[in-house]
Amino acid sequence: MKKISYKHYVCLSLLTVFSSPSFALDHDFGPVDMGSFYSSIPASQPNAKLGALLKVEKISTSMPGVNAWRIAYVSSDVEGRKTISTGIIAAPVSKAPSSGRPIVAWAHGTTGTAQTCGPSQVLNPAQPLNQYFSPTGNSWTDFGLPGMEALIKAGYVIVATDYQGLGGGGKHQYTVAATQARDVINSIRAASIFTEAHAGSKAIVYGWSQGGGATLAAAGLTDYLNAKDSVNDGIQLVGFVAMAPFDVAVTIPSEKLDAKSANKYLQALGDSFSGNIFNFTHYAQNIWGMTAAFPALKLTDIFTEEGAKAVNGIFVRKCMHVASDSFNYTYHNEYKKLLRSDIQNPVLWIEANKKGSVLPVKPMAPVIIYFGNHDTTVPPIMGELYYKQMCKLGGNITRIQLPGDQTHFSTPPVAEPLYVKWIADRFADKPVEHSCA
Repeated sequence: MKKISYKHYVCLSLLTVFSSPSFALDHDFGPVDMGSFYSSIPASQPNAKLGALLKVEKISTSMPGVNAWRIAYVSSDVEGRKTISTGIIAAPVSKAPSSGRPIVAWAHGTTGTAQTCGPSQVLNPAQPLNQYFSPTGNSWTDFGLPGMEALIKAGYVIVATDYQGLGGGGKHQYTVAATQARDVINSIRAASIFTEAHAGSKAIVYGWSQGGGATLAAAGLTDYLNAKDSVNDGIQLVGFVAMAPFDVAVTIPSEKLDAKSANKYLQALGDSFSGNIFNFTHYAQNIWGMTAAFPALKLTDIFTEEGAKAVNGIFVRKCMHVASDSFNYTYHNEYKKLLRSDIQNPVLWIEANKKGSVLPVKPMAPVIIYFGNHDTTVPPIMGELYYKQMCKLGGNITRIQLPGDQTHFSTPPVAEPLYVKWIADRFADKPVEHSCA
């Protein structure tokens, strides 16, 4: 074996480091590996009803007085294609009322885009919200059920979807709120027919960030909720809690845009979410997810050839924070060079963003929004514009700035005592003061 000098070894090592981007882009390391529950989910039949349970598995939980299960169920996306979503159900051990327990459906924030990014896949997922960056966090991702102790103590069933593409197969449609909203509604349908949870048909949705957008979108899906093709056509949604929600459609000018105006809007949107590598990763995931929902859109419409290759290679295998690290490691402060200066098919992208976001229709039940004054991840202006739009349509919307200086990530714990009471009042059929008035 030929000997290599230390100097020669250092040179070879540096060459490997600086050439690593092209190596990473030119090699396919295969799909991510899934656990046994996820790799053996039965296929959904074309005539399967929305909310139909495909697989259930009892799971352990460190929370006293709680039973928990991992589930896979039938859902559909913004274009009406049947999908499979996974998630968890948590229910009190105590005896249920004869009318069944109310259901609270959790819509989680960003975890990523790969099949392994579903929160239900974390060890012991049925526990209170666990944020990865918190001093008490014990995982690489956010997982768990916000307000779990109070909600279980109140006698509710909690169902938490992973969303399609995060464990059940298919390509995740990240930030296509209209799809994630359907996953949430169908998770409620699935929970309502799971006999061991003893759930009723009255439900509330609560969500944060990506899930906040899904919550706002779900509030406008009255026709979808009332469609007669599900396992439970009698679900009643009585309220929606959105924490730091996003709404892309509401920021798009109402008049029809030509190619030049559409391009200008998309460039501004990209610039606003590309100020740092963390926000850029969110933006890139959004583009990747949009192409999953709307195949007419291409990654190369917005990314360079190298950018499209990098984005696809990273997001099919990695979850949010690891993906951000990959961009940082590979491109450092050169990541903006992955974006085209001349966006292609801008009008098509605008129309897709409108269709995949929150519909401009009156919400079916009261909506409350909580936000922090120092949220630099999802601009609070989105929630403000949604509030104004829905008030004009006759919606019952309340928007509350949380006390103190709160960020995007401190929103859920600070809002918890407020929304727990609000949820209890809705299930108790207490009237909501019409904030818009």
